[in-house]
Amino acid sequence: MTEAYYDVVVVGSGASGMAAAVQAIDDGLSVLLLEKGRTIGGSSNYTEGMFAIGSNMQKEAGIEISKAQMLEEEMHYSNYRADSSIWEKYIDNSAATVNWLQEHGVEFDRVQGMGAGVKSWHIYKGFGDTVIVDTLLPYLESKGATILTQHAGCKIHKDNDGKVYAIDVKDVVTDKIKHIETKAVVLATGGYLDNPEMVKDYTHYDTERLIPVSCGKDTGDGLRMGWEVGGKETGMGTLMLFGGYLDDPNRPAYELMRSQMCVAAGQQPLFWVNERGNRFVNEEVIYNFSQAGNALYTQEKVYSILDQGVIDLMATDGNFMGLGVYIERGDKMDELQVEIESAVKAKKPYLRVADSIEDLAEQINVPVENLVAAVERYNKDAEAGEDSQFGKPAEYMVPLSTGPFYAFELSVGSFCSMGGLKINNNNEVLNEDGVQIPGLYAVGNDASGLVGDTYGPDKPGSCVGYAFYSGRNAALNIKEYVG
Repeated sequence: MTEAYYDVVVVGSGASGMAAAVQAIDDGLSVLLLEKGRTIGGSSNYTEGMFAIGSNMQKEAGIEISKAQMLEEEMHYSNYRADSSIWEKYIDNSAATVNWLQEHGVEFDRVQGMGAGVKSWHIYKGFGDTVIVDTLLPYLESKGATILTQHAGCKIHKDNDGKVYAIDVKDVVTDKIKHIETKAVVLATGGYLDNPEMVKDYTHYDTERLIPVSCGKDTGDGLRMGWEVGGKETGMGTLMLFGGYLDDPNRPAYELMRSQMCVAAGQQPLFWVNERGNRFVNEEVIYNFSQAGNALYTQEKVYSILDQGVIDLMATDGNFMGLGVYIERGDKMDELQVEIESAVKAKKPYLRVADSIEDLAEQINVPVENLVAAVERYNKDAEAGEDSQFGKPAEYMVPLSTGPFYAFELSVGSFCSMGGLKINNNNEVLNEDGVQIPGLYAVGNDASGLVGDTYGPDKPGSCVGYAFYSGRNAALNIKEYVG
């Protein structure tokens, strides 16, 4: 039995879902926004800023970036596995998306790059929760949208002509199902990172070493619903990795984003060895954190080894590489020593300490002769100012010479999955024949086309920027569709 009607039902309240709901309500459509958790925003709450090219903020800062060059670089980076038409429209509308958010009360602090990446990252004042929960949510409520938390979309219905006409909504507290009629459904559920079975089935990543840093609710609900009504499965298998991360079973993963020890161990271009005690990569790869995640996964285990000298250096002079704006590049690591000592005292499973390299090798169960040889070669290269093995710049060749020595076992962090449903430039879901399913839209991480097999941090903010853009893009097209 039908319990209500809305022009648009948006499933998921992160950046993409919130943008879709706000644009739809501005266009005079009746909107139901669903969130299966108790709180609004999802993993977008942890984001720091969004991608855009040609914004007023960039113009004021004298930042000029060629749209055509940006598109070409992304195609090469993705080995042409990203969809150029989706990227072209995204880039062309990215500055307008920033303006649109500002018109709705969102404040930005600055524009910057990440590492050696382009200065496309528009940093919010506050984090994503300030944008979504504190700014867009009150606006949406003031305009009369219906917002249901602890309610999940569970089944989409099509009529005999193949058009969406309803969605079943489950109250996750009571398990009661509501049948909601609608002309359009927007799938904005954030992907499947928090579904271990899907990660195992659809990706090649070792889930034992994977640390999801997310809201915990991205379990593939939108993908399942889209596939069940004929949406084409495509673009699966890519996670946004972000390099080394510590696996602390006694703390929520997101808390370590602000840990100086986690950043020092996993995000610095210093000295990594594998399970055989050998260096295996130019650690400068950390400047592209997703490629760093790929590199870590080429080995069975990876240890980041720091000596007391580099710990003291980062405390007084600052780190070499931060983690977004949680801990910025160059920040003095004044809490690092205390955090390390606390971890040692608590006997954290990811950390071992010794007064010599030989003892450290035995503690982490790598061949002593290999680790000793690797450190000796590294120290010799550091003194000479040239990495003879992998060509790492001399500024990062800091010798390992002052005990105690610390070995951090690195897991691989991940922010989200990317891809799943084939879409067109209107964010309409396509079937196996490439024909749109009338009334069905996929946005953000439920949509395909943004990446190849590796996310591009050299274009920082492109994932959440696409989320805001795609949600709004879907809603603008829904306005035309609903009429």
